[in-house]
Amino acid sequence: MFKIYACRAAPHPAMPESLADATTRAPGRLRKGRIQQILEAAEHCFAEKGFEGTTTADIAAQAQLPKANVHYYFGTKEKIYRAVLDNILQLWLAEADHWISPSNTPRAALSGYIQAKLDSARAKPEASRIYAGELLRGAPHIRPYLHVALRERVARLSAVLEHWIATGQLRAISPPHLLFCLWAMTQTYADFASQIAPVLDKPKLDDAVFSTAAETITQLVLGSLIIDPSQKGPP
Repeated sequence: MFKIYACRAAPHPAMPESLADATTRAPGRLRKGRIQQILEAAEHCFAEKGFEGTTTADIAAQAQLPKANVHYYFGTKEKIYRAVLDNILQLWLAEADHWISPSNTPRAALSGYIQAKLDSARAKPEASRIYAGELLRGAPHIRPYLHVALRERVARLSAVLEHWIATGQLRAISPPHLLFCLWAMTQTYADFASQIAPVLDKPKLDDAVFSTAAETITQLVLGSLIIDPSQKGPP
């Protein structure tokens, strides 16, 4: 995973001395808050204008901070962009690790993961759209991560799914492709909200939309994959 937004020990050389001193003395909570403030502003800017169209000045204005603060914490626009991507990837992978685990039953794992992914789509739609846009451009900033870290993570999650298949708890299916389907079915409510809302005659996606989405996706997945213990047999 990216390790790109750890704070530096020394002030940025271009930073005014008084501001540098204040930032250096600032307690950890303030530094953490500033970083979060910048990342949230960056999510909005990158989602609205894309990577190429966004400047550090745009991010500073959205965060209501001096541009020098943005450069101090991150250095470059690319580092901010990677940090935004890293945040959403960390969240998604933590959700997957929590739910798709041998400690859960397949039913609890899949239904919980679907709900968690929809909650993320609702809570962080801009971050999801940034990630989708990165992939559509060929993943220039995260290609090494996809080839190594994500591939390894998918292999570990697939091993859990394969165990459930081997023990007769889940119908035979390709684990990686099941994960691709789960990601597509849930993230579409973030990435394509501008399509879904007008089709459903809604000003925006609300509680009812996400509740129905969870019920529909869960019914499709569990109904087709979960094996009833009382009716075990060849899939």
